[in-house]
Amino acid sequence: MADLVIQGLAKSFARTVVLERIDLAVTAGETVVVFGPSGAGKTVLLRLVSGVLEPDAGDIRIDGRSVVGLGPERRDVGMAFQNFALYPHLSAFENIASPLHAQGLDAASVRGRVEAIARLLKIDHVLHHLPRELSNGQKQRTSLARSLVGRPGVLLLDDPLRNVDAKLRYEMRLELPRLLRDAGSAVLYVTQDYKEAMAIGDRIAVLRGGRIEQLAPPAAVYREPETVEVARLFGDPTINLYPCRPRHGDDGTSVSLFGGSLALPPGLAHAAGRDCLLGLRPEHVAVSVEERPAALPFELEAVTPLNVRGVLYLRAGGGEELLATVPEAEAARFGRGRRRVWVEVEPRHLTLFDRDTGARLAPRAA
Repeated sequence: MADLVIQGLAKSFARTVVLERIDLAVTAGETVVVFGPSGAGKTVLLRLVSGVLEPDAGDIRIDGRSVVGLGPERRDVGMAFQNFALYPHLSAFENIASPLHAQGLDAASVRGRVEAIARLLKIDHVLHHLPRELSNGQKQRTSLARSLVGRPGVLLLDDPLRNVDAKLRYEMRLELPRLLRDAGSAVLYVTQDYKEAMAIGDRIAVLRGGRIEQLAPPAAVYREPETVEVARLFGDPTINLYPCRPRHGDDGTSVSLFGGSLALPPGLAHAAGRDCLLGLRPEHVAVSVEERPAALPFELEAVTPLNVRGVLYLRAGGGEELLATVPEAEAARFGRGRRRVWVEVEPRHLTLFDRDTGARLAPRAA
């Protein structure tokens, strides 16, 4: 199988810069999820790699060979588009089989591989249907099956679960990582769903404003976001953010917030006196109905269910708002809100960002 290497890739339309110096390498068998807001350039990146578009600058190498200037059929690339791109006059079976016919496989091999991938994607019962007879979810899975069945060196998936119902989407999030690993292709997978990115990617490339803002494994992107904008893109509810100016003393570095003092993780003395933003994920807020010595008092304004969790809307004495999440069973203890509660936060869960640049301020060794 092939590796994919993208170097200095740039693309503009008229005077609008869509992608600016993209550098990215994907090894065979690896899935890199390209995640970002609408208009970030995710689909354009896939179209450049596929050969549908040509870059203004930069290089694309597949299995060590530059493919810039080569047509899609000469790149060893499979792609599933958002708009399905199915042949309307061919059945689902023939749509899926088309890459295999192009490879010259015999009829028995074609049938075996098509039926196997169709069973995996739960569309084996509609293989003889035309695209107009398929639901959007079935069309999406047919397009996905066609991109997988030929076992291309590079696989490009443009939001392949976008039109799939919620139950099947959850199942596919569990099954797709294994399916993609078994395929052995270098995979670029585009999505706007951060949960999907976290579930499917070996690494996540956060694309924003035409640039890769962070490239790291899912856990690192979530726990150690490189910028405040990356932090905002992950999590539901989103991260709590507060302007602050850290101070450093004999007892370490801390910030004044919520009518009290919050200790920061070790190694942040260099942040003292700087204008910062303090980030705190809702799931890292410990809330109790019982007063504790080191806890800060808050008013619980409301409790809202969210999936199997409860979201607590809290307000400090100085007016600062704070979102916290607790397990559903625990949320019942807080009633419907409007009561005094007590909040504790561990320093290791606090993240500092420079307020001007948005960059995360990483702890430094003493």
